Amino acid sequence: MEITDVLVDWSRAQFALTALYHWLFVPLTLGLTFIVAIMESIYVRTGDEWWKKTTQFWMTLLAINFAIGLATGIIMEFEFGTNWSNYSWIVGDIFGAPLAIEGLMAFFMESTFFAVMFFGWNKVSKKTHLLSTWLVAIGSNLSALWILVANGWMQHPVGMYFNPDTARNEMQNFGDVIFNPNAVSKFLHTVSSGYVMASLFVMGISAWYLLKKRDTLFAKRSIIVSASFGLITSLFVITTGDNSAYNVAQTQPMKLAVMEGLYKGENRAGIVAVGVLNSEKKFGDNQKAFDFKIEIPSALSFLGYHKIDAFVPGIEDMLYGNSQKGVMGISQKIKEGKIAIEALKEYKNAKKIGDKDRAEIAKERFEAHQAYMGYGYLQKPEDAVPNIALSFYSFHTMVALGTWFLILFIIALCAVLRDKISSKRWLLWAMVWSIPLGYIAQETGWIVAEVGRQPWAIQDLLPVGMATSNIASSSVMITFWLFAILFTGLLIAEIKIMLTQIKLGVEGGN
Repeated sequence: MEITDVLVDWSRAQFALTALYHWLFVPLTLGLTFIVAIMESIYVRTGDEWWKKTTQFWMTLLAINFAIGLATGIIMEFEFGTNWSNYSWIVGDIFGAPLAIEGLMAFFMESTFFAVMFFGWNKVSKKTHLLSTWLVAIGSNLSALWILVANGWMQHPVGMYFNPDTARNEMQNFGDVIFNPNAVSKFLHTVSSGYVMASLFVMGISAWYLLKKRDTLFAKRSIIVSASFGLITSLFVITTGDNSAYNVAQTQPMKLAVMEGLYKGENRAGIVAVGVLNSEKKFGDNQKAFDFKIEIPSALSFLGYHKIDAFVPGIEDMLYGNSQKGVMGISQKIKEGKIAIEALKEYKNAKKIGDKDRAEIAKERFEAHQAYMGYGYLQKPEDAVPNIALSFYSFHTMVALGTWFLILFIIALCAVLRDKISSKRWLLWAMVWSIPLGYIAQETGWIVAEVGRQPWAIQDLLPVGMATSNIASSSVMITFWLFAILFTGLLIAEIKIMLTQIKLGVEGGN
């Protein structure tokens, strides 16, 4: 059975569907666990029963979200074996290690102490219960750590060796995989953005209570905690975002170029603050890349290379090469990659018939061109360019929303500390409607990360077309729609259960 473009596209669509639905639940869990732990710490320290009720209310919403998020996460991991078996074969030794650790250590830790946290009220001591709550928060974030280590390795593969005898990538240095700069920055940026999402969630629901003039003490206390937590973590998101951009510039320059719609490389390249892409623009023509833009001069050079006069390669520099700036074109990389593929085939054939001299020559030739082997599977240079419009608009939507959240946390915290928040209905409604904006920011962030590295399943090494399972495309289509129905049903169920719990209020839920 042949792997067709239809099969690849449907396999990508199914995984994207699962990942986007799964990420509706994960960031709320990552942040809400810490907010609940902070609230319970205040309860244990003060002995104020109202803080206990506040903690229990948010813990109930956390439990609802945790349970439904778990289902989508399990399905997503199984898809590596069903839809991406070639990927699992080629890099399973490396990619499987952090996922196994996540399941054995973080997930079991998280699940075990979750039971104590949720059902252990009045059954264990206050300090034991508080410890369990903190361990759930730590376990949840450790779970995210190992998953993001695996994803970071896909974005920047290190610590491995390609074995030409097995045609597989094998682990060489686990420490390099764990402390991969891309993985570290991805973990810090992702979990801190989850903390912001959870802060918006708590703050928005609390604002709804103030609009309804219900549970006002609970609402104001929740806003103080969530706005403070959100403000601190928003500043951290900015810091980690800067580090992420630097790592992307070093390891995924094409992603950086499409994020900014940069067709032609520039010294002192600027960041587009606001812009509209020219939909008629084609590679290599003389049309402008933007119909309209407002740019911050030199900011992209500084962000990507920490030098205001640094050269930032554009899409066309990487497509066709720029010898003056030392940029190899993808067309040349494709030629090098095809040589590596042919040399590998020749090596395997020579080994099969026992011709050691011929095998050694082929192996040396392969190793000389191995770095570009992945490009040998591309048909034309333009195949290496991600969707520019989707990457550009997603990135700028994420940044704009992140800026708004920072401003909102500052205004909300000032208003609640001055006890003037109840009278500011515009602010309360802004807080309520920022909940869905938080989810949009989360999803656009992942779109940038994953769409921006296409066509690669593993950056520069394995295109998605070579990673796909050799199965019937009709099977993937059917399961795509089944998952779409299932996940939508789960999402609707979660929203309805949460809304019911929120309407009951603090007293009604306990």
